Amino acid sequence: MSIHYTEKLAEAGIDASVGSVGDSYDNALAETINGLYKTEVIRKRGPWKALDDVEYATLEWVDWFNHRRLLESIGDIPPVEYELMYYQQLEESFEAA
Repeated sequence: MSIHYTEKLAEAGIDASVGSVGDSYDNALAETINGLYKTEVIRKRGPWKALDDVEYATLEWVDWFNHRRLLESIGDIPPVEYELMYYQQLEESFEAA
């Protein structure tokens, strides 16, 4: 299955990984986010009584992570605000051109 999947990606011109297989950057971002989620939600707020409880807590955490978390590296603003500013600047540069 893995070989077939890799062949299909190659046919579509898609790289299978952001880094080369086995280097330290391969899946690093995804693993970091998963680790934060497990630490901040799953372990901290458990034990869980029902799947619905986990799903609701996950939705709350994702909303906080994207809309209210202040990220120092982008000027102490939430990621969604930074993204909106980026696309606004991009649109303005296209309009000016």
